[in-house]
Amino acid sequence: MIKSMTGFGRCEITEADRKFTVEMKAVNHRYLDVNLKMPKKLNFFESSIRNKLKQYIQRGKVDIFITYEDYTESNVCIKYNKDIAAEYMKYLRQMAEEFSLDNDVRVSTLSRYPEVFSMEEQSMDEEELWKGLEKAISGAAEGLVQTRILEGENLKNDLLEKLDGMLAHVDFITERSPQIIAEYKEKLHARVQELLEDTKIDENRLLTEVTLFADRVCVDEELVRLRSHIQQTKDALTAGGSIGRKLDFIAQEMNREANTILSKTTDLEISNRAIELKTEIEKVREQIQNIE
Repeated sequence: MIKSMTGFGRCEITEADRKFTVEMKAVNHRYLDVNLKMPKKLNFFESSIRNKLKQYIQRGKVDIFITYEDYTESNVCIKYNKDIAAEYMKYLRQMAEEFSLDNDVRVSTLSRYPEVFSMEEQSMDEEELWKGLEKAISGAAEGLVQTRILEGENLKNDLLEKLDGMLAHVDFITERSPQIIAEYKEKLHARVQELLEDTKIDENRLLTEVTLFADRVCVDEELVRLRSHIQQTKDALTAGGSIGRKLDFIAQEMNREANTILSKTTDLEISNRAIELKTEIEKVREQIQNIE
């Protein structure tokens, strides 16, 4: 199967004391480009998240949004900073002595001074935290992959249809090519006969001229390569996998062959078909840009 590079996935994991919500959206990109937005306390897991994502995605620009809610009440504690309180008391006594004031500091007053009491977040169990986060990442990634597979199947069917249309143009050009040589020979013969009137026509000279013309307009090699490229593309679509780059290269080669046919031909019908062929190849290239 093939996968599109466009997709969306979401997963929510709720545990007894926390909840993780992960959303992913992906669009086309030449390489794998991951953009993470998450709470600072989860930054430690950035490398693990990126490595996990590589198990599901090879190419595309992926935006990941992670939210985290902690339901525990014990994750924050009050810390008494004894040394800071002692410093305050030291200078308060010094002020009382220097200015002959009563030292009327009470505990309730001292406790309000900055940093005497502070809120401290307790250390997290990183292993437990990662287990929940990993489930959410995997769930969202699996959802993203499913949407990519669904769209990839639609892309595959559309591309196969376009390739059959291209093959029809190739068949027409293959059938028409020998005809233009025969037509050229007839026209040349008629013109020479008209010019020479009763003089005998040199058939060998005429044959040489026709041969030179046939050599100039011959597109047999280009047609063979085009058929091969079309079949390669079909085979790759059937085999599946990460084939986007390969197909893009093949499409470039197909376009090159179509350009050569267009430059060689002197026949209006073949020229029109070559233009239609180039149009179809361009449509195929646009679709291939969506394949992983």
